[in-house]
Amino acid sequence: MTGKSMSDRFVLLSGCSGGGKSTLLAALWARGHPVVEEPGRRIVRKQLQDGGDALPWVDLAAFARRAIAMAMVDRVGASRAAARQEGWVFFDRGLIDAAAALEAATGEPALAAVAAHRYHRRVFLAPPWPEIQDRDHERRHDFAAGVAEYERLAAIYPALGYETILLPKCPVGERADFVLSRLAV
Repeated sequence: MTGKSMSDRFVLLSGCSGGGKSTLLAALWARGHPVVEEPGRRIVRKQLQDGGDALPWVDLAAFARRAIAMAMVDRVGASRAAARQEGWVFFDRGLIDAAAALEAATGEPALAAVAAHRYHRRVFLAPPWPEIQDRDHERRHDFAAGVAEYERLAAIYPALGYETILLPKCPVGERADFVLSRLAV
């Protein structure tokens, strides 16, 4: 990995909501890799705690704008952490996912505004996986909404010059092995 720019070390896990990204992120963290939790989950937690309206089911545009801002802060923090150690830094979603949500909600050209902030050229997409998808207090949309989000992101990433790699539907340890093996190539 020597000689790679910082953003080449930033690996995105994206795709279908409820597709196992957070579980995979935890497995990669347990293997010693720095990770960045999904901005959306952190925003929802804080908004619910504070009684705020920047929630995807209340004000999607406000939520997406906060997610973009948080993802920018995450990149700065990840850059500092990555400067202290070698290896990959894994993100559960990031700028592109947040910008895609804002663009879908408002029509604003949000993707163009974040396109210069690159991640590793390979993006791992969690496919729709109804057997593991569940709704909870922080994730209230249904499976169909998750599939629509997945299809939107599956089209956006290649259009932005990223190679998308579909995560296999398998136990989390095998998924982590899969990701690491695809990055080693």
